[in-house]
Amino acid sequence: MQKSRIHYWFLGAGAALAMFVAAPAQAGDDPSFIAFHVGGYDVNDNETAGQLNIEYRSGWDDWYVKPFGGVMATTDAAIYGYAGFMLDIYFGRRFVFTPNVAVGLYSDGDGKDLGSVIEFRSGVELAYRFDSRTRLGVAFHHISNASISDNNPGTETLTLVLSLPLNNLFGDD
Repeated sequence: MQKSRIHYWFLGAGAALAMFVAAPAQAGDDPSFIAFHVGGYDVNDNETAGQLNIEYRSGWDDWYVKPFGGVMATTDAAIYGYAGFMLDIYFGRRFVFTPNVAVGLYSDGDGKDLGSVIEFRSGVELAYRFDSRTRLGVAFHHISNASISDNNPGTETLTLVLSLPLNNLFGDD
């Protein structure tokens, strides 16, 4: 249990440092996105499965924090619906670092039992931003029930992410 607290402390300290070093103000020109994830679920353990996510990422931001929501499904029939908040931190015009947190409802299907229906997700994404504002990146997330259940194995996911601006999809430039 001590190891996970240290892990979260470093993750939080790194995100806070990035906010002061980088320029979050460039987010004002970003629209809403539809994001697609494809990759691995439970990459840290022995129940690895394929994973697909679809997310709506709002263009609205207040104090640079943006709401988002999505659905994840695995090749082992696990499903996770979630909603939370993210922060886009820009390194120049092209690179976007996005720490995020969410809470949602989880069903393990034929996959890994995470110990609870309620699960929390925290993670980071690093993406390249094209002129069209489309982003291509890599995301890493930790999902667990934060010990609200006696069984809390947690899991990690690693995905490739394509974020498409909704205004580009509907010709609304």
